[in-house]
Amino acid sequence: MTTRIRKAFLPFSPPDIGNEEIDAVVEALRSGWITTGPRTHAFEEEFASYTGANHALALASGTAAIHCALKAFGVGEGDVVVVPTMTFSSAAHTVEHVGARPVFVDAEADTLNPDPDRVAAAALDRNVRCVLPVHLYGHPCDDAIFDLGAPVVDDAAHALPARTDGRLVGGSRRDRVLTAFSFYATKNITTGEGGMLTGPEDLVEEARTWSLHGMTKDAIGRYEAGGSWRYDVTRAGFKYNMSDIQAALGLVQLRRLPEMHRRRTEIAHRYNSGLEGAEEIELPHVRGGVEHAWHIYAIRLHLDRLAVGRDRFIDELRERGIGTSVHFIPIHLLAYYRDKYALRPDDFPVATREFERLVSLPIYPAMTDEDTDDVIEAVADVSAKHRR
Repeated sequence: MTTRIRKAFLPFSPPDIGNEEIDAVVEALRSGWITTGPRTHAFEEEFASYTGANHALALASGTAAIHCALKAFGVGEGDVVVVPTMTFSSAAHTVEHVGARPVFVDAEADTLNPDPDRVAAAALDRNVRCVLPVHLYGHPCDDAIFDLGAPVVDDAAHALPARTDGRLVGGSRRDRVLTAFSFYATKNITTGEGGMLTGPEDLVEEARTWSLHGMTKDAIGRYEAGGSWRYDVTRAGFKYNMSDIQAALGLVQLRRLPEMHRRRTEIAHRYNSGLEGAEEIELPHVRGGVEHAWHIYAIRLHLDRLAVGRDRFIDELRERGIGTSVHFIPIHLLAYYRDKYALRPDDFPVATREFERLVSLPIYPAMTDEDTDDVIEAVADVSAKHRR
């Protein structure tokens, strides 16, 4: 069998930026207003309307959204926040930044989302101030996590536009839920860097004060016609505001989201169909009643059926012109958290085991059917070559 190598390397996840986005950014640059201003406020309003949220705050990153949400809930010294170990480390970092302590929980075996039973058990700690679930890869978490009584900072960095029973993630009307989205370069919509926080108006406005130095006015409130230079500072806040340049990009991306999500879903279905016969591969799980955002298409290798490990498998895909990644190194395996909290791999058996066999395949709207078929062929080829 001849190994086929693509002529052009297929990158893992480039942004999908077209002329409409470029024109919108140029218009913002020529408008005379490039920091937080009318476009940012319009983006907040359109995003809240799209998700069905009460209120929205545009920020510099998804991490900033989580950090401001924790501050809005008053999380601080002596508090405990329940965090899944199977996620990116930024969520745990924000807990450290507010002076609280993260308590990590293991994953469900099928979705790799936080195990609701373990979250519930951890939430019994009388010092638990908040729960920080993540909708991993774009599959919505179990709704039971939101009914434990504790405030929830909902990490939806992967989850636009995921749905549970027809309801968009981030559109919760619960009075103690704040949802954080990310618009990083690889996300389902991008502002280059950026994020959004949605939830009840009082909590979002508290987060807004934290997001810009604790000031009572942003720049447009001070410098537009009818504004005033005078302001007060009521918090030792952060510098987390989004610029109008980013918002101009986000407004176009948000309007394109339905078509981009449709294409991601088509690619996921093509992968499912093309790889379902590969006995060395476990495909992503999708539970009934949910709509996956398909931010990441993560397969898992049946290592007992292969003569190579995950890292060699990835190297051979790269040799065939296919870019991949791994999402994520569980937090309990990272030196800072491992050492500070004396965490062991066998404390989190599901996350530890599943991490070793994860491979994230390319999935983004600009991929063609031919690109997708190249990935399928490469995965099938490497699997067959190293089949036990």
